[in-house]
Amino acid sequence: MTVLDIQNLTVQFGGLKAVNGLNLQVQQGELRCLLGPNGAGKSTTLDLICGKTRATSGRILFDGADITNLAEYRRARHGIGRKFQVPSVFKELTVIENIEIARSRRPGLLAALTTFRTPLRGRVKEVLDRVALTDHIDSKAGNLSHGQTQWLEIAMLLAQDSKLILMDEPTAGMTIQETLKTAEIFNSLRGEHTIIVVEHDMQFVRQVAQRVTVMNQGSVLAEGTIAEIEADARVKAVYLGH
Repeated sequence: MTVLDIQNLTVQFGGLKAVNGLNLQVQQGELRCLLGPNGAGKSTTLDLICGKTRATSGRILFDGADITNLAEYRRARHGIGRKFQVPSVFKELTVIENIEIARSRRPGLLAALTTFRTPLRGRVKEVLDRVALTDHIDSKAGNLSHGQTQWLEIAMLLAQDSKLILMDEPTAGMTIQETLKTAEIFNSLRGEHTIIVVEHDMQFVRQVAQRVTVMNQGSVLAEGTIAEIEADARVKAVYLGH
C-alpha cells in the first residue's frame, strides 16, 4: 500500500528549482533512504512533505489524502513527524517529561505539564525501551550524550504514534557505537512505521535501507536496492565517485 505519493512536485526559490518535477512513492512500513550530493534537494523534499516549505506546483498525497496545501501542524496531526539534524528537545526537562509532552493530545506546553509523571508502563515504557533510555527517565535532556539526545527525539516521535517519520541525517556527530545502536533502532521500526531518511553515511545506509532513492538537481536520478544503487554508473558519476 502506497502511504506517500509525491506527484511532479516542484519548489522554486527565485530562479532556482530546489525540487524539480519530483515523483516519489513510498510504501507503508518501508524504510527509504534519500541520497544525493549537497544541493540535490533531499532536505527540501522533507520540508515539502512536513509543510515547512510550500510547493510551487505538484501534489503530495498522504494516506490517500491531498495534503499539498495543509498547514504544518495539521500534517503533524495527520501522523507526519519530522526529526531535524539538530535535535529539538526540552533540555531543562527530564527524559520522561519530554515524552509526556510529545504524547499529550492537548496543545500547548502548559496543558501538557498536567500529564507529567505517568507511570513507566505501556507505550511510554515501550518507546523508551526501544531507544535504550529506560534507565535515564529522570535525567535532564541537556545532560544526555549527543546520541542519546537523538534517540530521545526519535522516542518523542514514536510516542506521538507518527505514521510517517522524516529524519534528516540522524547519525551526524555520532560515535561509531551510537551509529550502530541507531541502525538497530531503525531496523526494529521496520513495518511498524514508514521512515524516510536523508543520510550521507553509506555504512549506515547499507545497514538499514530497504530501498534507496538517489536525487540530483531536485529530481530522482536512480532508485533501487543499495546493491543496485552502488552499481549504477550514473550514481557513481554524480555522487559515489568513480
